[in-house]
Amino acid sequence: MPASLNDTPSSERVHIGLFGCRNAGKSSLINALTGQNLAIVSDYKGTTTDPVSKAMEILPLGPVLITDTPGLDDDSLLGEKRIEKARLVLRSTDIALLVVDASIGMSAADKTILAEIRSRSLPYLIIYNKVDLVRNLSVPEQDKDHIMVVSAVRHEGITELKDRLAAMAGKDKVEKPLLGDLLSPGDLVVLVVPIDESAPKGRLILPQQRTIRECLDYHASSLVVQVEELPAVITLYKDRIRMVITDSQAFAAVSRIVPEDVPLTSFSIIFARFKGQLEPFIAGAMTLKNITDGDTILISEGCTHHRQCNDIGTVKMPNWIRRFSGASPHFDFTSGKGFPDDLTPYRLVVHCGACMLNPQEVLYRQHKAALDNVPMTNYGIAIAYMHGILPRVLSPFPELAEKLK
Repeated sequence: MPASLNDTPSSERVHIGLFGCRNAGKSSLINALTGQNLAIVSDYKGTTTDPVSKAMEILPLGPVLITDTPGLDDDSLLGEKRIEKARLVLRSTDIALLVVDASIGMSAADKTILAEIRSRSLPYLIIYNKVDLVRNLSVPEQDKDHIMVVSAVRHEGITELKDRLAAMAGKDKVEKPLLGDLLSPGDLVVLVVPIDESAPKGRLILPQQRTIRECLDYHASSLVVQVEELPAVITLYKDRIRMVITDSQAFAAVSRIVPEDVPLTSFSIIFARFKGQLEPFIAGAMTLKNITDGDTILISEGCTHHRQCNDIGTVKMPNWIRRFSGASPHFDFTSGKGFPDDLTPYRLVVHCGACMLNPQEVLYRQHKAALDNVPMTNYGIAIAYMHGILPRVLSPFPELAEKLK
């Protein structure tokens, strides 16, 4: 874990989404939960026009990302687009809070979003707010196990709500290591981090930071080098190296340097294992050998960044796929939250390591691809497959050992 809860990456926080009609009190509830005036509160309907996320620590829950969404009953000219943005938040939501104005009751829009929340099997609560304005509150009997009654303005029921959220976030939760289950105290992990035109200025990217921290947490040592220094490190420490983890873009060079008996994988692959399901990504990579002229491939990244002249997503990956398949497919590109609702036009989806997305969003994207019967793979797995080293870079993971034989 990071040294401070405030340093916890958004992708590893509990994502709480607030949904409901205009003036139900979503913004007031956020302010009450956090104890700060973070959200603008107004009697005017539609103050929140776009989803707004706040990274916070809420005790006893811990580090969270709270997202306030536009009103589901927005009937303005842009209302439909705003409501669609609110629905998109569900994709990355770990706990959904449907905020209902207790003085009005549940609307048709509330019931529609509640049905969608249930269809996604998301943990949820129905928050009846503004109970200070109601004498006798009547709620549906079938919802009683999911109902909380609060007054955000008077801070009534807020402590109980925090405790309920903490219990929901911790229920059946098992702390899943990134690679700690593969390490023993005293192990040496070599991390290959190329510093090229795509590397950020003066810092390491999240997967590299997170891996170094994981090694520390499990009392293993990490040695960080560029490709050029790797041969000397192998010569010095070969008998001590537990595994080598590299940037996927350097697979070709690194696999030639690292001896076959030293486990090798990539940051992209360990994050795919951590956040999603490796096996569907592996099956998706097999599609690369069947790509033909005219196929459309979606290359999707979870973050937005300035594209470099030799960008992996828009330049390197398409070139590798053309060379490997011998075909000339068409490529579409998305980034950030811009993942399509309809994947049926695509022959294949190739996704980044998703270090900036939470597990809920990754699983949603995999599930959507499966529903549309479109294979989906991951940068690291695709690159390893096209370089003929996929079994090798998956061999460090015991759960795949039998399936790789």
